Amino acid sequence: MNDSYPASAVIIANGRYPEHPVPISYIEKATFIVCTDGAANDFIARGGVPHAIVGDCDSISKENRQRFAAIIHPRADQETNDLTKSVHYCVTQGRREIVIVGGTGKREDHTLGNISLLAEYETITRVVMITDWGIFTPIRTTTSFRSFRGEQVSIFAIDPVALTTHGLKYPLHHRMLTNWWQGSLNESLGDSFAIETEGRVIVYQAYR
Repeated sequence: MNDSYPASAVIIANGRYPEHPVPISYIEKATFIVCTDGAANDFIARGGVPHAIVGDCDSISKENRQRFAAIIHPRADQETNDLTKSVHYCVTQGRREIVIVGGTGKREDHTLGNISLLAEYETITRVVMITDWGIFTPIRTTTSFRSFRGEQVSIFAIDPVALTTHGLKYPLHHRMLTNWWQGSLNESLGDSFAIETEGRVIVYQAYR
């Protein structure tokens, strides 16, 4: 797994605040941090100072709304969630290598929604979602991944297209996955693996 993904922006979403050293390291090294409006209160309470706060601004405290008024970017569109608004904000700022943390945990419907949205974001930017347990990477073309023997890998197909894998314990050969569980709980055989696809796929790699 590539745990040195280049990040021009880190988005802190309003899920469970990370505790694992990998996502924490991205926050600590970030040169540009965007908080979704619901995540801003927690990040600020931990001593953080975001560069931008984006969302419909219905969750940020009155105190923080006043204190950080200059960096709040309200987006009232109810057709997208605050994470999507934050991704689009980063893109408009020319920041196209995005790491999302805090995108999972808490409510399961939010978690599933945020993970699936990676497939949408991949069409406009480079993005990964890093959690306390691993990393989600969206792809839509044949892609190779750095790995290690025994790494736990799951493949979630968004589009109904045939997939072929190389370097995984349970190979797929022109296989169409019709449910998310079907590509889960695979395992890397070495220092890399590859997935052939012409559709949207989200790949999960667990930490050691």
